[in-house]
Amino acid sequence: MTTTAPSAAETALSFGDQALLDRSLSDMVHRLRGSVILRIAADVRAMIAAGKPVCNLTAGDFDPRQFPIPEALAIAIRKAFEAGETNYPPSEGMLTLRKAVAEYVAREHQVRYPVESVLIAAGGRPIVYATYRAVINPGDTVVYSVPSWNNDYYAEITEAKAVELVASRENGFQPTLAEIEPHLTTAALLCLCSPGNPTGTMMPTPTLREILGAVVRENERRRSTGQREMFVFYDQIYSGLAFAAEHEHPAVVVPEAAPYLIVLDGISKAFAATGLRLGWVTAAPAVVARMKDFLGHVGAWAPRPEQVGTAAFLSDPAAVADYRAEMHQRATARLEALYQGFTALKRSGYPVDCVDPQGAIYLSLRLDLVGKSFNGKAIATNEDIRQIMLEQAGLGVVPFQAFGLDGETGWFRMSVGAVSLQDIADAFPRIRGFLDGVR
Repeated sequence: MTTTAPSAAETALSFGDQALLDRSLSDMVHRLRGSVILRIAADVRAMIAAGKPVCNLTAGDFDPRQFPIPEALAIAIRKAFEAGETNYPPSEGMLTLRKAVAEYVAREHQVRYPVESVLIAAGGRPIVYATYRAVINPGDTVVYSVPSWNNDYYAEITEAKAVELVASRENGFQPTLAEIEPHLTTAALLCLCSPGNPTGTMMPTPTLREILGAVVRENERRRSTGQREMFVFYDQIYSGLAFAAEHEHPAVVVPEAAPYLIVLDGISKAFAATGLRLGWVTAAPAVVARMKDFLGHVGAWAPRPEQVGTAAFLSDPAAVADYRAEMHQRATARLEALYQGFTALKRSGYPVDCVDPQGAIYLSLRLDLVGKSFNGKAIATNEDIRQIMLEQAGLGVVPFQAFGLDGETGWFRMSVGAVSLQDIADAFPRIRGFLDGVR
């Protein structure tokens, strides 16, 4: 066997004027904004690297030391690797997994989808993107409430006309029919999410029933006039983490809405398996067929071993139930510790507010500090609050601006997936000390 000797001198590359190159790229990439959450995560990592105490409530992710994936799922994936399941999966997903998902949805949510209605993808993001691409033409209207996760980014990418409804604390940061109704006659896509990211709140079933009923009536009107029908993208990726009330599948709440529902779910949140990159969508077969064709070109397929392993895990109801009970206990303990801690501060007269968590791994926190100061430095924005809280109290949080809500409202998302109960307990004396210094 012969080898090629390295050249004496490597070729040095010159990339020229980077600003000129950037100007030559597409309008779409110039419209895109960088992720606020990723920027904040970098600040937190820098604090941790400096050896400072941090209670990191920023990432919608899980620390495996706090929330390991189900052992049965890990074993099933390893077996798939050992069995040589390492080649390309079908673009719509492994048939065994699609069948397992259909059975899982029927068992968990009491609604039966045919296998032709199930599409597998590499997590939730490709499904959100494929939904926008499948439904939206440039200039079409998409309606969603803020704060919400990434709808503003996908509206920009697809050149949609975004109608952003500012949800209120009084309604649990969930939209109502009264807010949506003025836009029903023009919307191509309505986006809902429950349990919500970033809010940790759930849409009440009566509200969902009202909204979906109105969608059905609007589509009946459109059919009579030959117009395109509207769709509802329903993100229930946190449905396995509903605590305050039973999560109800939208197709169960209003079965007549089934043709228009595009429902996202997966293993990333309910089973702390974010890095395994496996999500699914259930929708009408005609919709799934188009989304499959689109994602086939994107190549956003979940890895084959994870698909085989997940099929085995979802087909084991006892393993799913056992893990869910443990997951709920871990998540609710952390959410309750945060909620009780901030509620105690509020009762003591500190300028804080906190929404009772109902689901997901999130808690909505308000710090009413805009217009005040700390150590002589004026606090004028949510970003000021975030930075000072991180520096002075070692508390990492994400402002609602990262989720499309403009204005210096003082509202932040807290996520419990990467912290221990001790991390939370240790943080509150620092938080109280910081608030004592606010003037």
